[in-house]
Amino acid sequence: MEELIRREHSQKLYIQLVEILKNKIQSGEWPIGSQIPTEEELCKIYQVSRSTVRTAVLELAKQGLLKRQQGKGTFICKKVISTGLTLLTSFKELMFEEGIAFSTKLLARTMMMPTDDLDILLNIPEDRHVIYLKRLRSIDNDPVLVKETFIPYHICPHLLDLDVERNSILELLESKCGIRITRAKSYIELTHVTKEEGSLLNLPEGAAALLFTQQSYSGNTLVKYTRTVKRSDRFRFFIEVERKPE
Repeated sequence: MEELIRREHSQKLYIQLVEILKNKIQSGEWPIGSQIPTEEELCKIYQVSRSTVRTAVLELAKQGLLKRQQGKGTFICKKVISTGLTLLTSFKELMFEEGIAFSTKLLARTMMMPTDDLDILLNIPEDRHVIYLKRLRSIDNDPVLVKETFIPYHICPHLLDLDVERNSILELLESKCGIRITRAKSYIELTHVTKEEGSLLNLPEGAAALLFTQQSYSGNTLVKYTRTVKRSDRFRFFIEVERKPE
């Protein structure tokens, strides 16, 4: 018997749906590797909108429980269970070893409408404009990573005019827009570069690379989504973790 969405409950519909689908995964009802029902089928089963389903599925994908494969569907992934470790790092570059100097080249800066579920990732209406920045980071003129940053336009319109090559976006958000990043959710996985990414990073199309995505918050407000493709054969980045108090 299917769990039901309780519309009289104060909890948002997509959060209820996340818990329902998560229970199916963790109980083994949906085994690892299996394909989940389509968005349309989930809408009919739980009597919710497509937007609610998409938001729930994206949240489970961010948690590592689901993986969306374009043209094929969404599948159950094996999740690494947290053991109570918390990340200790600044909100500066989480991409290079300390002390390594790098240069930045701005490849694109524009205002755009959200596409490819970007409105859901940024938690904004579909008709809200987004600032898009694309930058190439190099070390000794050797390209190392491509970084794409998406920020709701209303958060900091000044970014369209500020120097994002020689300044950190996080520092610009704080100094020019009065927005302080207080927490972030980060995800690291293996990917394969596209033809365009490969040409920028001097890699053949399809070569293995690291995909680093991050959602940055000011309080409970999501202010920035970043997607970074980094060469896996050049340099390391540093993460320190500490067990939370029992």
